[in-house]
Amino acid sequence: MPGNKEKLMNIRLFKPYVGQEELDSIKDTFERGWIGLGAKVSELEQKWSTYIGGSFSLAVNSATAALHLAVTAFNFPRGKKVLVPAITFVSTANAALYNGLIPVFVDVDPITLQMDLCDLKKKYDNDCVAIIPVHLGGYPVDIENILDFAEDKGLKVIEDCAHCAGGEYKGKKLGTWGDIGCFSFEEKKLMTTGDGGMICSKDEEIIEKLKPYRWVGIDKDTWRRAIEFRDEANNDAYHWHYVISVLGYKYNMNDLAASIGLVQLKKLDYMNMTRSQHINLYLNKIKGLKEIKPLLPYNTERDVYWMFGVRTKRRDELIIYLKEKGISTGVHFYPLTLHPLFKNFYVPCKIAETVWKEFITLPLFVELTNEEIDYIAKVLYDFEG
Repeated sequence: MPGNKEKLMNIRLFKPYVGQEELDSIKDTFERGWIGLGAKVSELEQKWSTYIGGSFSLAVNSATAALHLAVTAFNFPRGKKVLVPAITFVSTANAALYNGLIPVFVDVDPITLQMDLCDLKKKYDNDCVAIIPVHLGGYPVDIENILDFAEDKGLKVIEDCAHCAGGEYKGKKLGTWGDIGCFSFEEKKLMTTGDGGMICSKDEEIIEKLKPYRWVGIDKDTWRRAIEFRDEANNDAYHWHYVISVLGYKYNMNDLAASIGLVQLKKLDYMNMTRSQHINLYLNKIKGLKEIKPLLPYNTERDVYWMFGVRTKRRDELIIYLKEKGISTGVHFYPLTLHPLFKNFYVPCKIAETVWKEFITLPLFVELTNEEIDYIAKVLYDFEG
């Protein structure tokens, strides 16, 4: 008889936690007959503001759009500089380019992979106007010291919170420390609207200023005009009239996306807690490995995390081995300084350009099972032999 063949699992990297509640919410939106920018978007903005505490919010169709508009809000002179980490998703640096600004890449701490404060100070010059710190993977940056430096130099701080919706630092929600916070609700993030994002600020004027920018420059979006039309006390024949005074973008969220987000927001703390439990199990299972070590100094009592990763000198070999065993992986991220788009902005970031070669992102999502984590851990031990 042939020998018993090892049973392989098929484990994806990320997976949204969505179900009947989200479908019911979408159905309700369909039945209301308004699926574009409307009441559901307004409701999500209000509930998000309440959730993170003390901020005003503007829903958009991606974190990329959020970052773009966050930089736009300050009308920086073209050619000025924005300090961004070398290891992040491209949207962080693109926010500078979209606004005619120069991204200045800052190296990362070798342990936390967050923006390194010493290199930040070294890369700063008088042309710098803003810092975009990224809470990579959910691990909080050294936000207090960054804010102190920014205040001393007169810089704006825009937090990239794509990976940390619901996360806190010293009891205060991430995204509320700087001048503006930008969140991602993309399909595989901590909560989802399918695709989507949110801009938050304690300064209501910033949010009001950005409303026409997310709606092709129009001062009154369709929903606001509809509300005015329905107002029986308003007999103005020009309720339909709007003014275009800025070059805007089609960046709005719609009510279908918001209807998903309203359900997801109710689940966010549970989803974050569950992912933390998975990380704790991972950490316990892999603590005996000799070559393979956790990507970050995970602190699940304090933080929320979007991803779980490991480091190894044999990164590429392990990626292939895991693929053969049915385990999906990723690398977050290849340093932006090494991409062709940014060759004209290259500055040395020696740590970032070295440590990324060891990164592997492992599966992490709410419905990941203990059996799947056990299986992944066993495969890692088998790899080490």
